[in-house]
Amino acid sequence: MDKMVLKGDIVFTSVKDRLDIFEDSYLIVENGKVVKISKVLEESYKGYPLKDYSKKLIIPGFVDLHLHAPQYPNRGLGLDKELIPWLETYTFPEEEKYDDLEYSRKVFTRLINELWSLGTTRSVVFASVHKESTKLLLELFLESGLGAYVGKVNMDRNTKKELKEDTNKSILDTEEIIKEYKDKSNLVKPIITPRFVPTCSEGLLEALGNLALRYEVPVQSHLNENTSEVVWVKELFPNSKNYASVYDDYNLFGQTKTIMAHCIYNTDDEIELMAENGVYAAHCPYSNYNLSSGIMPVRKFLDMGVPVGLASDISGGNSLSMMSIIAATIQASKMKWLDTNKELAPLTFSEGFYLATKGGGSFFGKVGSFEEGYDFDALIIDDSSLADIKELTIEERLQKFIYIGDDRNIVNRYVEGREIEKPF
Repeated sequence: MDKMVLKGDIVFTSVKDRLDIFEDSYLIVENGKVVKISKVLEESYKGYPLKDYSKKLIIPGFVDLHLHAPQYPNRGLGLDKELIPWLETYTFPEEEKYDDLEYSRKVFTRLINELWSLGTTRSVVFASVHKESTKLLLELFLESGLGAYVGKVNMDRNTKKELKEDTNKSILDTEEIIKEYKDKSNLVKPIITPRFVPTCSEGLLEALGNLALRYEVPVQSHLNENTSEVVWVKELFPNSKNYASVYDDYNLFGQTKTIMAHCIYNTDDEIELMAENGVYAAHCPYSNYNLSSGIMPVRKFLDMGVPVGLASDISGGNSLSMMSIIAATIQASKMKWLDTNKELAPLTFSEGFYLATKGGGSFFGKVGSFEEGYDFDALIIDDSSLADIKELTIEERLQKFIYIGDDRNIVNRYVEGREIEKPF
């Protein structure tokens, strides 16, 4: 459908500090993009098909900036452990299984269905080290109608022998996926994915940086998640100034679009480098709690000009629900506020909502808002089951949905103006 009008209570955040609210208004969409929002439908749009969502909320689709597709079967398991023991006991044994395409398909279709169900219209995803399984995940996202960046994981050292790659093969497999998928779709694209510095040799990091530049492909990895990991990186790269500069030295830190997950223990120098290079921080509150990693000082990153989005980080994180993750993000910022003698102000509701929509969405371009020219990625929320005895404002209705609503309140989902049915 090239043209349509949607009517309802429209809410988004063009800036992080406030909600843009248009009560009982019309949102005009042409060719998958937002044209305008108006209180009265102009004559020129009256011929457009009308979707009447009166009394329902129309909000941007959610964006998950960091999750591990092969870990989907593990969510909720082993979360009383710290990061490294959890990886060794649960994660690596599960990730070995993805040379089996039948098993991969079973996991990936369920994952994509759940992302759809929870209103995550775009995500940035780690696959495993397996080339064919990564291609399958790309294909399934293409079929689903949801947007995604999907990366084949690279690791050629410091891991189980079953997952340790031959350096040259890792590079060739990555290049093959890039060539095959980089121009296949606007919505689903490859992303270069060194797991993290300790599992990548210098030769592998250098080759991945070269691929990123040659094909103009984005990059994702992990940064400063855990104190023992930070020490380990220092031992492996004693000549580098810090953890972030290892990536930077190999053109994997904003030379093309880049996301770094966690960023809990970044130094001021590292935060400045992220701001300078436009590197995104993916904040993963549940995972950071579960694996005893710590609390990222999100306010500090925002104040220093780093783009920030939110992430589930399953299965370190126990939930794919961006609604829950918005709530957890605000809660984490309150603990950080206390922890810093009330120096780093807690995040407001509008900031939490912004980070899960436009904040992360900007990694994909004009995504996550209903400003003119933005892709129309949207959720229709029927919050009548959450209604109280008293009348609520639209902002209060949105707050209730985020804190106590779930997928049953999401009645329709749109990506680039197309209504997306349950994929599988």
